[in-house]
Amino acid sequence: MSEEVKGRISVETENIFPIIKKWLYSEKDIFLRELVSNACDAISKLKKISLNEEFEGGTDYRIDLDFDQESRILTIQDNGIGMTDEEVNRYINQIAFSGAEEFVKKYQSEGDKPEIIGHFGLGFYSSFMVSSKVKIETKSYKKGSAPVIWESESGTEFTLRSGDRSDRGTKISLYLDGDSGEYLDSWKLKELVRKYCDFLPVPIYVKEEKANKQTPLWSEQPSSVKKEQYDEFYQYLFPFAGDPLFHVHLNVDYPFRLQGILYFPKLKHELDANRMGIKLYCNHVFVSDEAKELVPQFLTVLQGTLDIPDLPLNVSRSYLQNDPLVKKISSHIVKKVSDKLQEEWKKDPEEFRKNWEEISLFVKYGMMTDEKFYESANDLIFFRSSNGDLVTLQEYVDKNKEKNSGKVYYAGEAELSSVYMDLLKSQGLEALLVDSRIDNHFLQFLEGKNPDWKFQRVDSELADQVLDKEAGPDLADSENKTTEDRLKEIFTKAVSKEGVEIKTESLKSEEVPSVILLPEHLRRLAEMGQMYGQKPADFLKNHTLLVNRKSKLVKNILQLSKGVHPEKAEKLARSVYDLALLGAKLIGEDELSDLIRRQRDLLEDLSSG
Repeated sequence: MSEEVKGRISVETENIFPIIKKWLYSEKDIFLRELVSNACDAISKLKKISLNEEFEGGTDYRIDLDFDQESRILTIQDNGIGMTDEEVNRYINQIAFSGAEEFVKKYQSEGDKPEIIGHFGLGFYSSFMVSSKVKIETKSYKKGSAPVIWESESGTEFTLRSGDRSDRGTKISLYLDGDSGEYLDSWKLKELVRKYCDFLPVPIYVKEEKANKQTPLWSEQPSSVKKEQYDEFYQYLFPFAGDPLFHVHLNVDYPFRLQGILYFPKLKHELDANRMGIKLYCNHVFVSDEAKELVPQFLTVLQGTLDIPDLPLNVSRSYLQNDPLVKKISSHIVKKVSDKLQEEWKKDPEEFRKNWEEISLFVKYGMMTDEKFYESANDLIFFRSSNGDLVTLQEYVDKNKEKNSGKVYYAGEAELSSVYMDLLKSQGLEALLVDSRIDNHFLQFLEGKNPDWKFQRVDSELADQVLDKEAGPDLADSENKTTEDRLKEIFTKAVSKEGVEIKTESLKSEEVPSVILLPEHLRRLAEMGQMYGQKPADFLKNHTLLVNRKSKLVKNILQLSKGVHPEKAEKLARSVYDLALLGAKLIGEDELSDLIRRQRDLLEDLSSG
């Protein structure tokens, strides 16, 4: 161009620059992502053109970041398509136009999808977040084109003049403001390149040192990638995370485009389920560490990458907009995860069982929150059995259908060595062990889905099989009172506690003097209450003390009550109740000292002769 031109930038929205600077780009670092992405787009455009046109300058494509600390200038340079003065005026000065859209309409063949992030769209103006002045030096790839220089200090007024650049491409110089000196540092720039632009298909150099990995594993065909490569890529993304259990490689072209790799990490603690480890990309450019709109909450325990070229984003690329596409992608991801679980189970059932504890939390939660996930994975519900095996729920039901009278007995892991479990085992029965807080909700969910399954906790009522149905009749004595009547009187007086019901039964085992029974609904309320900080005792003060009439200790108590030492019988009865409370883990810290005092008094009484 022959003379310098001055003017104001054409914008459709008044005061757009303060918005860009203070709102849309609330994170200053984003400016580098935008400018490097634009540089990559410029090279991508030239690659497309090279299929049909010839140009000078070779094809050694690259992006260079450099800086001068003394002058406080940061430069981003590419050897891509470049611009003429007319294109600068169109794409920089008239930001209501979309350079990327216009380019795509001109060059894409029918049926192709655009691979352009948004060359010199609003992203360019993020440079004013950190700069007091911005200069563009550019020269188009077109033969005979003249280099031009564009400069602006305000972001609203500009000058455009002839330049002296000899090579095609674009160089953007940012005259950093007083608050942005942190970007005059190689380590900082490399960190940002790795975070935002690590997988762009063009080498990016910082002070002549290559800073990006360049090739994303998710863009490869799954059939061509080995397990070792998947594991190495996981370690690259998540250092020190250990080896993943397995992965899902997503590669979809229709009805939407989606690529990515999701890994199943080893969960060491329930708190691990709260972490978010899925990195969201758009055309290989990092967008966010959160993919909440795309991935259901139960799958946020997964780690990996999602790359969605058609991702609907606002101008800052930082948040997903509401869009039907998002729901379709989310449903597809859920399906692929459930398919992968089925695949791993069929491929190696034993290995899958070994890994179950690591993935059970999100599988159970997923079934409760996503109907389609439940339908596709409901045959993969495993529990540890009291006999030591890891079995599917259906296997347990089929195996114990007749013995259990259709019931599904369950207990907490801590109750594996309890008196309740001992009674079950003595009759050849087994129970499922639940070991996480989510199980309380999960069992209720399963009951709703399977009305024929009756879940019963082992301490809610005793199984019919442990009762001695052949015990002799309970005959009345000279005072017309049965053994049950006598024992109820003794234990009611000894316990003297509101909300406690006394019952007697003849158990097949003579070693158990008594057990505490808790109604199923109260037990579940107690466990749900614990999740919200409530004490179990708040719910469990109402319970049943079941006394075993066949117990030798109970028989001795009954005899003592008829003799000259009824007070000893009462103390022993209270001790039997205390032991039952201990066995049911219902003794609170504030009650423990009273229990110890009672035991001491009883021992003193018994030792006195």
